[in-house]
Amino acid sequence: LDGKDDAAATQAFVALQQAWQEAPAVLKEAEEALQIDEVWQLALEIGYQRTLARRLLAVGGAAVAHETADVQAAFCIDVRSEPLRRAIEAVWPGVQTLGFAGFFGLPVAYTPLATLARRPQLPGLLAPTMEVADGIVSPGVADRASDAVLQEDASRYRQSRLALTDQWRAASRWPGAAFSLVEAVGLGYLGQLWRWLLPRPQDRARDDLAGLPARYRPVCRPQVVGLDHEAQVALAARVLHAMGLAQQFAPLVLLVGHGSQSANNAHAAALDCGACCGQTGEVNARSLAQLLNDPAVRRGLQARGVVIPEATWFVAALHNTTTDEIEGFDLDLLPESAIQRWDRLQAVFAQASDQVRRERAPRLGLDPRTPNGELLDRLRRRANDGAQTRPEWGLAGNAAFVIAPRERSLGAVLEGRSFLHDYDASQDADSSVLELLMTAPMLVTHWINWQYHASTCDPARLGSG
Repeated sequence: LDGKDDAAATQAFVALQQAWQEAPAVLKEAEEALQIDEVWQLALEIGYQRTLARRLLAVGGAAVAHETADVQAAFCIDVRSEPLRRAIEAVWPGVQTLGFAGFFGLPVAYTPLATLARRPQLPGLLAPTMEVADGIVSPGVADRASDAVLQEDASRYRQSRLALTDQWRAASRWPGAAFSLVEAVGLGYLGQLWRWLLPRPQDRARDDLAGLPARYRPVCRPQVVGLDHEAQVALAARVLHAMGLAQQFAPLVLLVGHGSQSANNAHAAALDCGACCGQTGEVNARSLAQLLNDPAVRRGLQARGVVIPEATWFVAALHNTTTDEIEGFDLDLLPESAIQRWDRLQAVFAQASDQVRRERAPRLGLDPRTPNGELLDRLRRRANDGAQTRPEWGLAGNAAFVIAPRERSLGAVLEGRSFLHDYDASQDADSSVLELLMTAPMLVTHWINWQYHASTCDPARLGSG
């Protein structure tokens, strides 16, 4: 080392020694400041816990006669489902709602039609052991050979369209394109810019159907594949037992997943279903509904002592947590009796969704007194607004996880802050279901809570600024 470097090293070593000597005082000061923060944090949590306990105790926990339920609706445990469940129950007491993890017990990976884009649809703690793939299923068709032909045609069309899209994207990324592409096709982007500047109340985009011709979309349905009959029956029995639906069935049973909607959100997946690995719950709900409506599977369940009445039908649906709308799927596969019950539910959904939107409006800077149609229109436009990177804040503020029968919380206003999972100890003699809930869903809810807590306390490093 020359003299200059040697002097710099000596100076740095002296500074290090001085910092080391001062460290105890600095650490003590930091520890004292941290203790103050911990006291405030603990006081905040105890205050919330007392409020939650009072609200749960106030509803009494009286037993509810579920035998008379006209509709059963299994929602994801997500906190954004709680206000909607409460509103639906208030509008129509004949609806019994249940809370269950949004992947609905299906440990699957999903592959969209004619693609290799396989993705998990279950909590990140688990690995998929089954496969779900898209297939063409036409309503009222006894001979599925024609569906196989349609599926080949749909696959061929989609692959050609996706190939053209890939070629276009590749061309737009050439080095020279930075200078020529804008001048050549810049006007072609005006439509997209216009939609961002003046967003319209469009429906939620169906990315899994991108590139698929419109005529195939209504009959392209995700379904469990690769399982023999016995494995399908075992899967259905296991899911129904875990959901607490192995004994009493309403004529209409809804499986309601959830998904968010935003146009320009770098963290959009964080607002979709945590139980579905950051995807929407559509694939799981639709796959399970088709499985449970299969006559062969029902016969197998009956042999195991699980009797699903002939009049009972399962319907897959999705709760859009940005607009609080409920969308049904595969309704064309249902009989007329089930369609009539679904149609009757639409007025219930409309009134309940409007109530939830009015509860959320003040937190979004909207007037809750806005007429119903106008308020829904504003939320739809927020969902399609490129300048609106956070069109919904429904997960923020999550604070508790209630594992109990619904009657323990029925009627309690939990303000969309509680994850709700149904659990009946009388049907869990060996506590295996409770153990599963405390080692999987509870851990996921903790992760979600910790992410919001950390990003609030340290937004610069843990909250993307």
